[in-house]
Amino acid sequence: MNRPPRIALRLAYLGGGFAGWQRQPDARTVQGELERALGEVYRQPVRAVGAGRTDAGVHAAGQVAHLDPPLAIPPRGLTLALNGALPPDVRVLRAWRAGPSFHARSGAAGKRYRYRLAWGPALPPWEAMRRTLVPYALDRASMTAAARAAVGEHDFGAFALSGHAGRGRRGTVRTVTSLRLLGRGATLDIVVEGDGFLRGMVRRIAGALAEVGRGARPAAWFAALVTDPATRPPAPTAPAHGLTLERVFYRPPAR
Repeated sequence: MNRPPRIALRLAYLGGGFAGWQRQPDARTVQGELERALGEVYRQPVRAVGAGRTDAGVHAAGQVAHLDPPLAIPPRGLTLALNGALPPDVRVLRAWRAGPSFHARSGAAGKRYRYRLAWGPALPPWEAMRRTLVPYALDRASMTAAARAAVGEHDFGAFALSGHAGRGRRGTVRTVTSLRLLGRGATLDIVVEGDGFLRGMVRRIAGALAEVGRGARPAAWFAALVTDPATRPPAPTAPAHGLTLERVFYRPPAR
């Protein structure tokens, strides 16, 4: 009997109610909720493999996961069924049949993250869920000038959370292919794309750039964090709720 084809999912979630993506025995996680919903739909345990492990409080607009279904359900029907079983802070945006070699994690060629900042007296509640409000105006020009130092292949050890240095042959070396600052009025988005990210890396890039933007540190300090991971003080960590995983890239791209 032929097994049904592998299924890929694109998911979005609000991270505030989760202890991150990865399944944990005593905490609410996105993977845990997804696998619970899959168990309800297929009436047996089904494992889901995600493209990356977002931390507690971090959101996603384009997380990707795959699963090997025990029986065939058309992608559209699976999308509807899963959204009926999932809590409202997680949605399956799309399901599709993937090739047998597709792997959400090891097949990922890169990711795009967006860190949202704002300044001023207050934010609407729905904005405050995904945007960090700071008590000072940020200078976009100085932040843009500093950000150029991070583009390319570098040792980003200064931007990794303590105790979470990179593993494997690359260690803490990663390649940032694009780092853009997009702003209007009293808001500023830091959009970072790269071939991979250390845990906490984007939040620390955002935290360090905010220090430059408010005038507390010069652009040379940010550049030193990139060229010398032992620079002190290390990059500060921006709050998790301002960060969103926007997209996962594949070759050939996931549809």
